Amino acid sequence: MSATLTQPNPTSETWMPDSWRSFPFKQIPTYPDAAALKNVEDRLSTYPPLVFAGEVRRLRNHLAQAAQGKAFVLQGGPCAESFGEFKADIVRDTFRVLLQMAVVLTFGAKVPVIKLGRMAGQFAKPRSSDTETVDGVTLPSYRGDIINGPEFTPGARIPDPARMETGYFQSAGIQNLLRAFSRGGYANLHEVHRWNLGFVERSPLANRYRTMAERIGETLAFMQACGIDAASSAQVDETEFYTSHEALLLPYEQALTRVDSTSGEWYDCSAHFVWIGDRTRQPDGAHVEFLRGVRNPIGIKVGPTTSVEDIKRLTTVLNPQNEAGRITLISRMGAEKIEQFLPPLMRAVKETGQPVTWISDPMHGNTISTDSKVKTRSFDAVMKEVKGFFAVCAAEGVPAGGVHLEMTGQNVTECVGGAQRLTEADLGARYETFCDPRLNAEQSLELAFLIAEELTGRS
Repeated sequence: MSATLTQPNPTSETWMPDSWRSFPFKQIPTYPDAAALKNVEDRLSTYPPLVFAGEVRRLRNHLAQAAQGKAFVLQGGPCAESFGEFKADIVRDTFRVLLQMAVVLTFGAKVPVIKLGRMAGQFAKPRSSDTETVDGVTLPSYRGDIINGPEFTPGARIPDPARMETGYFQSAGIQNLLRAFSRGGYANLHEVHRWNLGFVERSPLANRYRTMAERIGETLAFMQACGIDAASSAQVDETEFYTSHEALLLPYEQALTRVDSTSGEWYDCSAHFVWIGDRTRQPDGAHVEFLRGVRNPIGIKVGPTTSVEDIKRLTTVLNPQNEAGRITLISRMGAEKIEQFLPPLMRAVKETGQPVTWISDPMHGNTISTDSKVKTRSFDAVMKEVKGFFAVCAAEGVPAGGVHLEMTGQNVTECVGGAQRLTEADLGARYETFCDPRLNAEQSLELAFLIAEELTGRS
């Protein structure tokens, strides 16, 4: 990597992958062994990229379409990937549910669905506190498997740079699986539809969803009768699938930043799409400084604490050329707050002329705790925020660009409600998350059908 290469259109001063180190930063751990950290960073900087610049550019073009209402984003996956769940069937099951959801949403929205997994790198998590206390014992907070361990022991909670290499190799393996699943016939539309028919028949609300499922089946049969099948059209048998994660652990992100040989531009090759969260989006902070220099599409979490001034400055700093597809704003307001806080932010962005893509994260603003101190989310609250998001978009004349969900292909019991009528008493059956509660496979599919109904009604 040449130290003389810079962005073709620098914003104000020369940017380099390590320039973030001179800015104030949050949510980055202090490693006790600086030499070990440097050795890991140096090795990572020589490893092959996990994604390629051409793939990233295709995603950026797709997101530009979503900003105009000509595509719809489905972003989903676990709150935080676990090293212990590095298993082909777990990756496959989440991928499968996302495919199922995408087919339903494509039918409802009548536009292409961009499939974006929170996978192959979502190993780090921001925390509200640097420490946690259990039974009078205080230890550093668990920050995701790429930083430290979830076990509540002093040794496990020490940040270990070797975990970054483990994260890299697991991400490489998952990327390989995802490419095989998406291109090797597993994504065949007819097969995905058969899976959806199985879900409909299992659902307590089968009568509600059966009509849409039958219409999708009729559409596929018509296509096949017209000669549009796997043999004649790759779109029937294959799909495009992209990866994303929060760009939280900047030493890791920097180590995987490369110069594209065809354009001379910098890309964060850890994922196709990276985002900054509600806790790290300071306009003068290290995370914003790092992301302004890479050419990936960038997500920005937008919550009740986001000010009009902040969002204007962030979009300007991160997208000075007003490039379509560059910025995705991820609304995470909470079901009871979205109609109050989101409209002024949408108006402010419109005033800037920024061609952003707005999507809804209905999960993070709706986290609650039970009387037993177990974190959960209500399916009804999640759906209420989605509906509120669509309503605000319609009122403000802004395309509703997609949804961002924490979900899994496993039948866990972490969120209450849905057609399964999970209650707080059911949470203990399969509560497996180390961080935030996820929609299970059935809840995720149910949500897709409900969102498709909303999209059909608004089209």
